Amino acid sequence: MGKTLYLECYSGISGDMTVAALLDLGADQAVLDSALKSLPVSGFQTKISRVVKGGIDACDFDVMLDKKHENHDHDMEYLHGHHHENTEADTHHHTHENGTDEMHMHSHTQEHTHANDTESAHGHHHHEHRGLKEIAHMIEHSDMTENAKKTALRIFGILAAAEGKAHNVPADQVHFHEVGAVDSIVDIVSAAVCLDNLEITDVIVPVLHEGCGTVRCQHGILPVPVPAVVNVVNENHLNMKITDVEGELVTPTGAAIAAAIKTKDQLPKEFVIQKTGVGAGKRQYECPGILRAMFIS
Repeated sequence: MGKTLYLECYSGISGDMTVAALLDLGADQAVLDSALKSLPVSGFQTKISRVVKGGIDACDFDVMLDKKHENHDHDMEYLHGHHHENTEADTHHHTHENGTDEMHMHSHTQEHTHANDTESAHGHHHHEHRGLKEIAHMIEHSDMTENAKKTALRIFGILAAAEGKAHNVPADQVHFHEVGAVDSIVDIVSAAVCLDNLEITDVIVPVLHEGCGTVRCQHGILPVPVPAVVNVVNENHLNMKITDVEGELVTPTGAAIAAAIKTKDQLPKEFVIQKTGVGAGKRQYECPGILRAMFIS
């Protein structure tokens, strides 16, 4: 019998926060490792550890990128400061997540993520353009259950549609860092694998709490919530509440995961909490930066 999951998004939601919360609920790390190893993607390692956020013990899922793929995701001065010196790495990797290590829309002519089969037998890097077709092929040939594959593809589809709408590009023609970056692929695949492994069939997401202000991205300064998040929320009927916390609490990938897996937006009047998992975000904001995931009945 499937389980009912309640996602308490009072500090927002992001890809790595979701994965961490699901691992904390008991998702099998060996199953996740096997799925990630089967992906034709290089340039990353994952680390699962315990951290304290706002005095609360939480699980941390960290996608550690090599120098070719590193980004500014946790650089608060970069994200919310007023001056930043542009470097070659910045041109390719601008990320702005509440700990997701993911990226905002990037020109498709500058995609620089590398799959294993494109790197090296020839001693140089092929600049791969990853769009939905390429990512779907990658997922279909990975070591994941059919249900996990279906979930991952649904998340990517929602994200591509949202980014495409923001930039007036058809979803199937979008080639961008959001779904092409190594860390985003790892977060989305990991979330799908963990959800399937835990045998979750119903997911209750009452509301996404978002911050305010602005965040820096490859295209300059964007308002929070960023356009892709607004589009996901709008197209998938998610409830959102804007808080007075300055910063981006809901990331495009986090919103897409919530949209893809939500089956209900109302909690029952009474319920029993069977188990709780706490996932940590990486950024330092006024709120604790945690996502609580609960099995309820």
